[in-house]
Amino acid sequence: MLGRTVPDVTLKTRVRDESIGGPNPFRWQDVHTGELFKGKRAVLFALPGAFTPTCSTEQCPAYEREYDALRAAGADDVYCLSVNDAFVMYQWGKNLGLSKTKLLPDGSGDFTRRMGMLIKKDHLGFGDRSWRYAMVVDDGKIVAWFEEPGINDNGSDDDPYEVSKPDNVLEWLKANPAK
Repeated sequence: MLGRTVPDVTLKTRVRDESIGGPNPFRWQDVHTGELFKGKRAVLFALPGAFTPTCSTEQCPAYEREYDALRAAGADDVYCLSVNDAFVMYQWGKNLGLSKTKLLPDGSGDFTRRMGMLIKKDHLGFGDRSWRYAMVVDDGKIVAWFEEPGINDNGSDDDPYEVSKPDNVLEWLKANPAK
Protein backbone atom coordinates (compact mmCIF):
# COMPACT_ATOMS: atom_id res chain seq x y z
CA MET A 1 0.00 0.00 0.00
CA LEU A 2 2.81 2.43 0.82
CA GLY A 3 3.56 4.78 -2.04
CA ARG A 4 0.35 3.92 -3.82
CA THR A 5 -2.02 6.66 -4.98
CA VAL A 6 -5.44 6.57 -3.35
CA PRO A 7 -8.24 5.56 -5.73
CA ASP A 8 -10.01 8.40 -7.50
CA VAL A 9 -13.69 7.57 -7.14
CA THR A 10 -16.84 9.62 -6.71
CA LEU A 11 -18.55 9.55 -3.33
CA LYS A 12 -22.18 10.66 -3.22
CA THR A 13 -22.55 13.06 -0.30
CA ARG A 14 -25.25 15.37 1.02
CA VAL A 15 -24.52 18.95 2.04
CA ARG A 16 -26.68 21.45 3.84
CA ASP A 17 -28.05 24.14 1.53
CA GLU A 18 -30.35 26.70 3.16
CA SER A 19 -31.53 27.90 -0.25
CA ILE A 20 -33.52 24.67 -0.56
CA GLY A 21 -35.70 25.39 2.48
CA GLY A 22 -38.10 22.98 4.08
CA PRO A 23 -37.42 20.30 6.70
CA ASN A 24 -34.61 18.65 4.69
CA PRO A 25 -32.40 21.44 3.25
CA PHE A 26 -29.73 19.19 1.75
CA ARG A 27 -28.53 18.65 -1.80
CA TRP A 28 -26.42 15.98 -3.42
CA GLN A 29 -22.76 16.79 -3.95
CA ASP A 30 -20.20 14.55 -5.58
CA VAL A 31 -16.85 14.31 -3.77
CA HIS A 32 -13.95 13.10 -5.89
CA THR A 33 -11.40 11.37 -3.70
CA GLY A 34 -8.54 12.33 -6.02
CA GLU A 35 -9.33 15.99 -5.30
CA LEU A 36 -10.10 15.37 -1.62
CA PHE A 37 -6.55 14.17 -0.90
CA LYS A 38 -4.72 16.51 -3.28
CA GLY A 39 -2.19 18.95 -1.86
CA LYS A 40 -2.51 18.08 1.81
CA ARG A 41 -1.78 15.52 4.51
CA ALA A 42 -4.87 13.64 5.59
CA VAL A 43 -5.69 10.82 7.97
CA LEU A 44 -8.37 8.40 6.86
CA PHE A 45 -9.70 5.57 8.98
CA ALA A 46 -12.15 3.02 7.65
CA LEU A 47 -14.49 0.81 9.58
CA PRO A 48 -17.18 -1.82 9.00
CA GLY A 49 -20.26 0.27 9.64
CA ALA A 50 -22.12 3.16 11.15
CA PHE A 51 -24.10 2.34 14.29
CA THR A 52 -22.12 -0.88 14.86
CA PRO A 53 -20.63 -1.58 18.31
CA THR A 54 -16.84 -1.10 18.04
CA CYS A 55 -17.18 1.61 15.38
CA SER A 56 -19.66 3.62 17.47
CA THR A 57 -18.31 3.13 20.99
CA GLU A 58 -14.57 2.96 20.29
CA GLN A 59 -13.07 3.86 16.93
CA CYS A 60 -14.98 6.90 15.69
CA PRO A 61 -15.21 8.56 19.12
CA ALA A 62 -11.47 7.96 19.67
CA TYR A 63 -10.57 9.76 16.45
CA GLU A 64 -12.91 12.62 17.36
CA ARG A 65 -11.21 12.91 20.79
CA GLU A 66 -7.74 12.85 19.19
CA TYR A 67 -8.66 15.18 16.32
CA ASP A 68 -6.85 18.23 17.73
CA ALA A 69 -3.72 16.19 18.51
CA LEU A 70 -3.74 14.68 14.99
CA ARG A 71 -4.03 18.19 13.53
CA ALA A 72 -1.25 19.49 15.78
CA ALA A 73 0.95 16.61 14.55
CA GLY A 74 0.43 17.65 10.93
CA ALA A 75 -2.85 16.24 9.63
CA ASP A 76 -4.84 18.78 7.62
CA ASP A 77 -8.01 16.67 7.74
CA VAL A 78 -9.32 13.55 9.47
CA TYR A 79 -11.83 11.39 7.59
CA CYS A 80 -13.88 8.37 8.57
CA LEU A 81 -14.94 6.17 5.66
CA SER A 82 -17.54 3.44 5.76
CA VAL A 83 -19.53 1.44 3.22
CA ASN A 84 -22.75 3.23 4.15
CA ASP A 85 -24.85 5.80 2.30
CA ALA A 86 -24.82 9.55 2.94
CA PHE A 87 -28.09 9.47 4.90
CA VAL A 88 -26.81 6.84 7.34
CA MET A 89 -23.44 8.55 7.75
CA TYR A 90 -25.13 11.89 8.47
CA GLN A 91 -27.43 10.43 11.13
CA TRP A 92 -24.55 8.47 12.67
CA GLY A 93 -22.39 11.58 12.94
CA LYS A 94 -25.30 13.45 14.49
CA ASN A 95 -25.92 10.56 16.92
CA LEU A 96 -22.24 10.51 17.96
CA GLY A 97 -22.10 14.30 18.28
CA LEU A 98 -19.19 14.58 15.84
CA SER A 99 -18.06 18.11 15.09
CA LYS A 100 -14.51 17.64 13.77
CA THR A 101 -14.07 14.28 12.04
CA LYS A 102 -15.49 14.32 8.51
CA LEU A 103 -17.57 11.32 7.48
CA LEU A 104 -17.23 9.91 3.97
CA PRO A 105 -20.01 7.68 2.62
CA ASP A 106 -18.68 4.94 0.34
CA GLY A 107 -22.21 3.74 -0.39
CA SER A 108 -21.33 1.49 -3.31
CA GLY A 109 -18.01 0.38 -1.81
CA ASP A 110 -16.04 1.63 -4.84
CA PHE A 111 -13.25 3.28 -2.84
CA THR A 112 -13.04 0.34 -0.44
CA ARG A 113 -12.97 -2.21 -3.27
CA ARG A 114 -10.21 -0.33 -5.09
CA MET A 115 -8.24 -0.20 -1.84
CA GLY A 116 -8.50 -4.00 -1.60
CA MET A 117 -10.34 -3.71 1.72
CA LEU A 118 -13.88 -4.75 0.71
CA ILE A 119 -14.98 -7.83 2.65
CA LYS A 120 -18.18 -9.80 3.06
CA LYS A 121 -20.01 -9.63 6.37
CA ASP A 122 -22.98 -11.72 5.22
CA HIS A 123 -22.82 -13.76 8.43
CA LEU A 124 -24.05 -10.62 10.21
CA GLY A 125 -26.45 -9.53 7.47
CA PHE A 126 -24.22 -6.57 6.59
CA GLY A 127 -23.26 -7.56 3.03
CA ASP A 128 -20.11 -5.91 1.69
CA ARG A 129 -18.21 -3.77 4.21
CA SER A 130 -14.78 -2.31 4.81
CA TRP A 131 -12.08 -4.06 6.76
CA ARG A 132 -10.80 -1.88 9.60
CA TYR A 133 -7.72 0.19 8.69
CA ALA A 134 -6.23 3.68 8.85
CA MET A 135 -3.77 5.50 6.64
CA VAL A 136 -1.91 8.76 6.27
CA VAL A 137 -2.08 10.27 2.79
CA ASP A 138 0.30 12.97 1.54
CA ASP A 139 -0.88 14.71 -1.62
CA GLY A 140 -2.76 11.61 -2.75
CA LYS A 141 -0.01 9.07 -1.88
CA ILE A 142 -0.29 6.60 0.98
CA VAL A 143 2.67 7.19 3.31
CA ALA A 144 1.56 5.20 6.38
CA TRP A 145 -0.68 2.13 6.64
CA PHE A 146 -2.36 0.64 9.72
CA GLU A 147 -4.35 -2.50 8.87
CA GLU A 148 -5.94 -4.81 11.39
CA PRO A 149 -4.62 -8.37 11.08
CA GLY A 150 -6.58 -11.27 9.63
CA ILE A 151 -8.56 -9.71 6.77
CA ASN A 152 -11.19 -12.22 5.68
CA ASP A 153 -14.74 -12.76 4.53
CA ASN A 154 -17.72 -14.15 6.41
CA GLY A 155 -16.86 -14.06 10.03
CA SER A 156 -13.64 -15.79 10.84
CA ASP A 157 -12.51 -12.54 12.43
CA ASP A 158 -13.28 -11.30 15.88
CA ASP A 159 -13.35 -7.68 14.66
CA PRO A 160 -9.86 -6.65 15.78
CA TYR A 161 -9.23 -3.03 16.71
CA GLU A 162 -5.67 -2.33 17.82
CA VAL A 163 -3.45 -1.44 14.85
CA SER A 164 -5.78 1.25 13.42
CA LYS A 165 -6.25 3.15 16.69
CA PRO A 166 -5.60 6.89 16.54
CA ASP A 167 -2.71 6.74 19.01
CA ASN A 168 -0.72 4.61 16.52
CA VAL A 169 -1.43 7.11 13.75
CA LEU A 170 -0.55 10.01 16.05
CA GLU A 171 2.75 8.38 17.00
CA TRP A 172 3.59 7.94 13.30
CA LEU A 173 2.67 11.58 12.50
CA LYS A 174 4.89 12.89 15.31
CA ALA A 175 7.82 10.77 14.09
CA ASN A 176 7.29 11.74 10.42
CA PRO A 177 6.60 15.46 10.04
CA ALA A 178 5.29 16.61 6.66
CA LYS A 179 7.97 17.78 4.26
